[in-house]
Amino acid sequence: MNGPELLRIVDALHRDKNIDKEIVFEGIEQAILSAARKHYGEEETFEINIDRETGESSLKINEKLLDSDELGDLLGRIAAQTAKQVMIQKIREAERDALFDEYQEMRGHIVTGTIQSLSGGTAAVNLGKVEGILPRGEQIPGESHRPSERVRAVVMDVRKAGSRVKIILSRTHADLVRRLFELEIPEIGEGVIEIRSIAREAGYRSKVAVSCNDQKIDCVGACVGVRGSRIKNIVDELASERIDIVRWNDSLQVLVPNALQPAEVENVILCPMLGRVLVLVRDDQLSLSIGRRGQNVRLASKLVGWDIEIMTEDELNDQLESSVMAFGEVPHISNELAESLVAQGFLSFDDLSIIEPDQLAELGGLTEEQCEAIVEFADQESERLEKELQKRRADARIAAAAAPAEAPADTGTAEVAEATGEAETADAAAGETPEAVDAESEVATTDEEPATDEEAVAAEAGVPAEETAVAELETETEADGEAVAEESVDAAEQVAVEEQKIVGSGEDVQAPENDVDDETLTKAEASTPEE
Repeated sequence: MNGPELLRIVDALHRDKNIDKEIVFEGIEQAILSAARKHYGEEETFEINIDRETGESSLKINEKLLDSDELGDLLGRIAAQTAKQVMIQKIREAERDALFDEYQEMRGHIVTGTIQSLSGGTAAVNLGKVEGILPRGEQIPGESHRPSERVRAVVMDVRKAGSRVKIILSRTHADLVRRLFELEIPEIGEGVIEIRSIAREAGYRSKVAVSCNDQKIDCVGACVGVRGSRIKNIVDELASERIDIVRWNDSLQVLVPNALQPAEVENVILCPMLGRVLVLVRDDQLSLSIGRRGQNVRLASKLVGWDIEIMTEDELNDQLESSVMAFGEVPHISNELAESLVAQGFLSFDDLSIIEPDQLAELGGLTEEQCEAIVEFADQESERLEKELQKRRADARIAAAAAPAEAPADTGTAEVAEATGEAETADAAAGETPEAVDAESEVATTDEEPATDEEAVAAEAGVPAEETAVAELETETEADGEAVAEESVDAAEQVAVEEQKIVGSGEDVQAPENDVDDETLTKAEASTPEE
């Protein structure tokens, strides 16, 4: 075997395939060994060695060294084909391992490729040496791709699949935002400005907290750029996703209000034992601070790493009073201990059920048995209240679904009650929904308008006194219906606000919807009689 020629082959494979030379030498040795076993049989013992400096090979069979001519005869046409197959297999395995190691180091980094094909929403992306996979779940919601389109994504996972390497890409991961900031903003790439935290809901909104050691540099302004030129490139790459840039601060008293922007925060109360932050806002800032479907407070919670609960000052005072009263009924808890627990941020039985017994014993000087009894009682109460809440929600859904069908029947009942002079009693007994009351108000308005405008004419025409009394009764009932509608609207708004106070723990909580309130108010206004 020609030694220099063998060295040239090894060097070419090393450069072209990025395979270590030692792996190539071992593959050649295995190929020669396989050819020798096929020629001489499996019962013989073989020993093969290739000199790494000269490329000369030597083969021993049963401790007998074969000369170069015998080795050349051994590697004839058939044996050479076997050796070739072994070499190809070894090279493929080595190439796979090299690609795996290369992309394993690139996990979390951004790559650019071209979409080759789409199948069931999953995109195959050509990355040059290897093909990546962009699953449907890792694509930005609402984004569509087409073949030959260039796309940027981060390497999320790298796996070995037989002789191939499977690379999973993602465009929803928070690292994509981080890498785009590093590419578009030189100060971040150079390390002058540091990204401290990122919270993202792909396709909708992201919050990025940045800081800078140099007080002369405005870290937020540098990220935005002149007239938003820098951040615009990132937003365009992320399919117009909204990005909030927040100034980082080590103090939660400052960081939490920054994270909740654009809402204005009145006060921040820390509850270290629960890892929770109570944020007090004005009534007009409650909906804005929570965000649509709780998105603003949820992202802020992820950004700072603490649960965030938003409420108004009046709600907090009411909650404190009710919590002290509720905890006072728990066995082994005195009024002083109840006030101490509330001061630490424990506002519900659900909070009390997760307290550590040693913390509870330290606060109240209780024994281990007493602490376990308190935690068990709180756990049972929490489950009972949760079941009651679910039942009320189910009843509310059933009532809302049945309201349109019951509205005509309720209207008829109200008309009968009006004729007998018992409208108020009928309304209270029927427990009408705001929609039914609005329907009654509209009917009463239609009947009342001509009576109000032509009262004098009717009197001159000799209208009986009974009809005049019925008209007056209809007017009074209509006013009562408006009052009931307004009270129902207020109650609906109160329920909506109560349900939309959330703890920013990552749950998808429905934020206050102004459209619903506007629609209800419009119905109430439509029921007002024209003067």
